[in-house]
Amino acid sequence: MRIDIMTLFPGMIEQVMGQSIIGRAQQKGLVQIRPVNIRDYALDKHHKTDDAPYGGGRGMVMLPEPLYLCHQAITGGEHVHTVLLSAQGTPFNQEKARELLARGRFILVCGHYEGVDQRFIDTCVDEEISIGDFVLTGGEIPAMAVADAVCRMVPGVLPEATAFQEESHWEGLLEHPHYTHPAEWRGQAVPEVLLSGHHANITRWRRKMSLARTRRDRPDLFAAFSPRDKQDQKLLDELQAEEDSNA
Repeated sequence: MRIDIMTLFPGMIEQVMGQSIIGRAQQKGLVQIRPVNIRDYALDKHHKTDDAPYGGGRGMVMLPEPLYLCHQAITGGEHVHTVLLSAQGTPFNQEKARELLARGRFILVCGHYEGVDQRFIDTCVDEEISIGDFVLTGGEIPAMAVADAVCRMVPGVLPEATAFQEESHWEGLLEHPHYTHPAEWRGQAVPEVLLSGHHANITRWRRKMSLARTRRDRPDLFAAFSPRDKQDQKLLDELQAEEDSNA
């Protein structure tokens, strides 16, 4: 997996993505996350990458030519799927992370200031992605979030595929609660089923808690969820019966 990140702050990318699991994955050669400094392709001695917007208004807009030259240097003139991190983009989710994983290589463009000249977007960008309905000072944090979400699914980065396949959002559900030592903490006990050693019952409990948590906390996800088998339907029936009895 190779991800090129076009940025005004390459040191920020290197510092964060060189740590922990993703940092070790890069050391092993499983993934390559390469920040590229847009200022290196500026046309003046001051490395200017922005200017005032036509039509007036506050803020500055990123110039198209440094962005284009940076993009061309990365791609060599060939097409590489390019994503602009933008508040106007499509919301990022696990499904999109899997789509990007399947590409094997892509480019992330970090916007700044009031935005990016639309002509660069029209020429080089394939899609715009947002990590939420809020605005940040730049695209570096969203780019790193996208890169992390994708790279952790690359084979070998995590010990086994179940490390991410059983987590929240993999199949449209939130993950079940987790517990560790001690068995009782400040008057709160770990659920008995987790101490039983009965793996089938533990698996069933975790699935039921996942369904219950999703229904309670993310009704939007739950509305789009379909039971995967008869066991799921039985658990949903149990949850409904428990809710009715407590009404």
